[in-house]
Amino acid sequence: MKRFARLFHELDATPRTAEKVQALVAYFREAPAADAAAALAVLSGQRQRRGVTTTLLREWAAEAAGIPSWLLEESYAAVGDLAETLALILPEGRSDAASAGLAQTIASTIEPLAAASVEEKRQIIRAAWQRLHRDERVVWHKLITGGFRVGVARTLVARALAEIAAVDAATMAHRLMGLSTITPEVFQALLDTDAQVDDPARPYPFFLASPLDAPAASLGDVAAWIAEWKWDGMRAQLIRRGDVRALWTRGEELASEAFPELMAAAESLPDGHVLDGEVLASAEGTLLGFQALSRRAGRRRVSPKQLREIPCVFVAYDLLEADGVDLREQPLAFRRERLAALGLPAFGGEGGAQASAGGDADQGARPHLFFSPQVVATSWDDLARARETSRHRGVEGLMLKRLGSPYRVGRPRGDWWKWKVDPLEIDAVLLYGQAGHGRRASLHTDYTLGVWDGDALVPVAKAYSGLTDAEIAEVDRIIRQTTRERHGPVRVVEPTLVFQIAFDAIAVSSRHKSGVAMRFPRIARWRREKRPEEAGRLDELRALLPLTPPSRAP
Repeated sequence: MKRFARLFHELDATPRTAEKVQALVAYFREAPAADAAAALAVLSGQRQRRGVTTTLLREWAAEAAGIPSWLLEESYAAVGDLAETLALILPEGRSDAASAGLAQTIASTIEPLAAASVEEKRQIIRAAWQRLHRDERVVWHKLITGGFRVGVARTLVARALAEIAAVDAATMAHRLMGLSTITPEVFQALLDTDAQVDDPARPYPFFLASPLDAPAASLGDVAAWIAEWKWDGMRAQLIRRGDVRALWTRGEELASEAFPELMAAAESLPDGHVLDGEVLASAEGTLLGFQALSRRAGRRRVSPKQLREIPCVFVAYDLLEADGVDLREQPLAFRRERLAALGLPAFGGEGGAQASAGGDADQGARPHLFFSPQVVATSWDDLARARETSRHRGVEGLMLKRLGSPYRVGRPRGDWWKWKVDPLEIDAVLLYGQAGHGRRASLHTDYTLGVWDGDALVPVAKAYSGLTDAEIAEVDRIIRQTTRERHGPVRVVEPTLVFQIAFDAIAVSSRHKSGVAMRFPRIARWRREKRPEEAGRLDELRALLPLTPPSRAP
């Protein structure tokens, strides 16, 4: 456990990619196979069991430290990280205690917690506190509460293991995709230079686009690019290999059970085919929006009512494998031609489908599979005009892809760009402030903002980003000076500050008092020149609803 705790703190202490990779390389080279396999599972983001509630953990920690609960809570407010707070207040463990490895620690403490009674949980935790050193406790607390997070992407783990195995990073990234169980034997096989990917359900690493931060015309001749609508859905790969039908999300979640209609539609695909595309909630050509889709995602069982109310489709825009042959090194133009030859109807037009090149509009056994059509244009100005219609269509903008590009891994810049529409904006008033976590635990960085509904301010968004460090410090001082009430870590403030809020979309929501929900709200700028009474109104937000999904499919 000491070795893994040291790795965690090394990764957490540096923002430098090269240093993170070298820390990972050193760990995986030194660690026993069992510990390395356990670490890989944790770092890969595999679902963690929550062995104990934080309420019980706080209670037992205060008891073990001999302090009142209010002092623990004040300490937490100052430190900002519960795992670190508990590690700091607890008496130091036995210095002579032998430290078990990560795998043994998980097997002897974390796994038994899931089925233990409350008293058994308490005994397991108290015994572990006595054995573990302070740095180990920080990591262990995160593991037992299911809250382990560290600033390392899966691509960095793949780079580290690729260096050890002497293979390229893309090959290692593919080996890591879709692993459900990582045993010591699986870990050793990953490092085999000649290992083959033989799991028929395994997806490919996703190729991600970068935001376009320059004029589109700077990309050169428009004829060298293909433009598609940027669908507001869930990125996924649909797999049909032998008897296997699988749907994988970009987050490497197996989503097959949540979308039985797509699994049935996959039966009609030829054997050995893998499609890359987007899952959308769509009924008779009407896009229902991401909020509706989120009600389907992640479910193990989907009721007949949900299938009726939120039907979903798969819109394919790339073909990664055909007849069992990996096509990723082929140019996009070739892959798109092979995809069109499958005869899927293009998504759009009346009823959500129109004939695609190489196919007909008769869905037959494929009522849920579509082809993502090209947005045809002869100039960048044409595409700019098409992009201006995006929000009315219920899409996020345009995707620009170089026709000669292979299908890469991760987010390399240059070949795929997302040209999103400009965000929606409204001026809102700061209502509540809450302290952040970690390094920003002493500053109020989490903001709840509201707009006017008649003579009252109603909350409409939470924002966590958009201000500079200097502005955050200034806002923190104002929050402390204008606090009217305190509810735990939340401060209710006098409505004095106005911020311009940017957001990507807005939808009707029964869960919010305002009746609307923003997507991806963030602070665009501090409107110092505005008085609170000049902020936006709820009617203005409601007026934006017709401009966002649901709408007819483009």
